[in-house]
Amino acid sequence: MNVYLGGKLLRLNPTKSIGKGGEADVFNVGQGLAAKIFKAPNHPDYTGQAHEQKAAQARLLEHQTKLREFPQNLPPRVITPRGLITNKPGTKILGYAMELKLGAEVLLRYGERSFRQGGVGNDLIVDIFSDLHETVLGTHKANVVFGDFNDLNILVINNQAFVIDADSAQFGKYLCKMFTAKFADPLLCDPKATSLALKKPHNSNSDWYSFAIMLMQSLLFVGPYGGVYRPKDKSKRMTHDARPLHRVTVFDPEVKYPRPATPFGVLPDDLLQEFHRIFVEDKRGIFPLQLLQELHWTTCSACGAEHARGTCPECSQVAPSAIKETVMIRGTVTSTRVFKTAGVIIYAAVQNAKLHWLCHENGAYFREGNRKVIPGNLDPQMRFRIQGKNTLISKTGQLIKMLPDGSTSKERVDSFGILPIFDSNSSHSYWLQGGQLMRDGQFGPKRIGDVLEGQTLFWTGDEFGFGFYRAGNLCVAFSFDAKKPGINDSIKLPPIRGQMIDSTCTFSKERAWFLIATRQGGKTINQCIIINRNGTIEAEAEAEEGDGSWLSSIRGKCAAGKFLLVATDDGIVRVEENGGQLSVTKKFPDTEPFVHSGCKLFSSQDGLCVIDQKEIRILKIK
Repeated sequence: MNVYLGGKLLRLNPTKSIGKGGEADVFNVGQGLAAKIFKAPNHPDYTGQAHEQKAAQARLLEHQTKLREFPQNLPPRVITPRGLITNKPGTKILGYAMELKLGAEVLLRYGERSFRQGGVGNDLIVDIFSDLHETVLGTHKANVVFGDFNDLNILVINNQAFVIDADSAQFGKYLCKMFTAKFADPLLCDPKATSLALKKPHNSNSDWYSFAIMLMQSLLFVGPYGGVYRPKDKSKRMTHDARPLHRVTVFDPEVKYPRPATPFGVLPDDLLQEFHRIFVEDKRGIFPLQLLQELHWTTCSACGAEHARGTCPECSQVAPSAIKETVMIRGTVTSTRVFKTAGVIIYAAVQNAKLHWLCHENGAYFREGNRKVIPGNLDPQMRFRIQGKNTLISKTGQLIKMLPDGSTSKERVDSFGILPIFDSNSSHSYWLQGGQLMRDGQFGPKRIGDVLEGQTLFWTGDEFGFGFYRAGNLCVAFSFDAKKPGINDSIKLPPIRGQMIDSTCTFSKERAWFLIATRQGGKTINQCIIINRNGTIEAEAEAEEGDGSWLSSIRGKCAAGKFLLVATDDGIVRVEENGGQLSVTKKFPDTEPFVHSGCKLFSSQDGLCVIDQKEIRILKIK
């Protein structure tokens, strides 16, 4: 695609795509700049969506004047237009150039327990939000409101928070008509609706409301409307989407608090009271910076819990016997703890029906059997895999294979954003290098096939692998044999729309269960697609994040034969395909004490392996 920046020709290369949002594609155009190109109504992502096509047309029309009048006095952390991109010099605006922030991670990740366990502490969260607080104040001082202020529009580098997608900000006569349901202020929404629907314009108070939500989920791994509402009075039941309209929060005693989340009692009373005032009592205004500055975190010497109170709130709530028991029985389920660490379990895999794992404790990484792999602190940008007794470690473009005898081999590896892309099974390791999918071999690396450099994600099982890439107008899915060269890139996935948040894949012998989360129309939508080894699509399902269903999250799932085992806060459930649809066919309520939706599941020769942050249990179900 050829466009013009400042009157000079600019060729947009799909291989330089660095982002794909709901309304635009973003490209690295060099010289420290990124180009944000708004999707036209005829963009493939809008096929069959008349409402989105109409919105795209209106957005492009408004930007013909809005971007030319964009404020120039915003705080330095706000990424503003550096130049307008047109179809011809000085004519129709297609997008704009902005500063490129390399090595950044979206704020959303800081509200994920799995990301934070890689070494991101609560003190850093305080620093990030203190920095963001100053940016919000400065933006409002310039008479600008962010409007659609959410955790995908904030990029974090070290302890600095940068606000992107500023083109949707509200100033002068230009209103921000976009909103993300999870962060929308209910005071501005239609109170008679069944879900959040913006009725009044955004304002500075709604920015601070969003700020409070992002802070809460970054500290507790759950927002104010997480959990599942189960009122005893059936007349009070409502959809998950309606809860903000009725202020039914996690503070409500009839809301089942998510088990993977940190108990809110670790926060000091003053901060908890502020959250309650905002989300239950409708208090608005500037978030008190003092509440952030007064947060002081400590780790309990008795139970290891991190908290910001004078005394540990966990020790008085957990019975010592519950901590020490190795074997527990409930009904038809026997749970045996096979490993526990004072540190954190980083990665686990079942290969050749045997469980392997990697943990971090006392400043070093260890494999099962307490075999030390490498010394070092936790690092959220490091990624790990296991290949039998070998341990794969990657960061910043380099993949290192650590052998049991201490020897190593190294390969250059492509990344997706800041994420190095590689995987492994019991026999081989796989990685991307210069747009090629590679596999290790007896006499050196072997090429499997070509993919799109910098845009590809893939996973592999013991028999075959699956991957895909999205860039600009491209969306290609492919499979490959785990032992032979060649890829099948003719897989026709159902439409994947919006901005990708997360994705994963779990394999049985003949099937891949591909799970992906995207932000669409202000909501996070989870999809599950079954792909047969031959590339055909067998079934699919879709659900909204946090709706309480088996697909309310995309993690914590294990493929076994023709079905999927899913960890939920109510226990394990079995999901199967029937007529192209996916549904729960069996529940195992006796597993409830031993699992939650944040666990990882694996099927092994010893039973069902349940991996939590600090322990591994084997479940046997009669």
